Amino acid sequence: MIRLVASDVDGTLIKDSTPDLYPEMAEAIRQLNKMGIIFCAASGRQYESLKNVFREVAGDIAYIAENGAHIRYQHKNISVTPMKREYVEGIMAMLRPYYGECETVVSTANGSLVESKNQEFIDLITYGYHNSFRQVDDVLAQGEEIIKIAIYRKESIRTLGEGIFIPAWEDKVKVCMAGEEWVDFMDRSVDKGKGLRILENHLGISREETMAFGDNDNDIGMMLEAGTSYAVDTAVDKVKEAAGNVCPGWAEKGVFQIIDAKILCRGID
Repeated sequence: MIRLVASDVDGTLIKDSTPDLYPEMAEAIRQLNKMGIIFCAASGRQYESLKNVFREVAGDIAYIAENGAHIRYQHKNISVTPMKREYVEGIMAMLRPYYGECETVVSTANGSLVESKNQEFIDLITYGYHNSFRQVDDVLAQGEEIIKIAIYRKESIRTLGEGIFIPAWEDKVKVCMAGEEWVDFMDRSVDKGKGLRILENHLGISREETMAFGDNDNDIGMMLEAGTSYAVDTAVDKVKEAAGNVCPGWAEKGVFQIIDAKILCRGID
């Protein structure tokens, strides 16, 4: 019996960078809740952004935010994992020369810090992601504990990410593609799969009682941790291999289709 359903958000549940959950999915989460089944939003997004997406059911779900660096349930932090300061400083030194072509968001457990003055990017994180953030001249001068650094390039960052950023840091931190436009850096221990395991242990739920959905590199750990997992049909091949099952993508509301058919038993099996 499934007792926990965890889903990536951007590119899996909804279109990348959009702020709204579709009504059928919100209603499905309500039905899961009535059945005693917990839904978890698992994303590279910050907690405040996720809470906005799921605002109709925000108090009823769990959150694996910042790729697992920030885990919350019932309005309480379950786990917060900071990055080593020396690595934060080194990553920022590498990323800043790419300003103009790329933008960065530096996350804390209490919101994000942004050095950018690019209004298009500020609008994206304000109205697209609904992030809670402060614009600052120097993120390193704020004295806050940093849990994630994300670098963004409009349309695609894959060439820079896979060619430069990931190879430069993969032996020191957890660094991965998080969608086509983002590369995320976290503490080496951070992973959505480990985050899912922390949540399972907190809730007393086994991996065999867990179902997960994903589409990109940062979802692989979660695909492997869940007893039942699905990659959407637009997922990269290695995510499909890790998942073992494939379902329709966000445009066809594939996550809802599977939940409706396999758990709520209202769809076609």
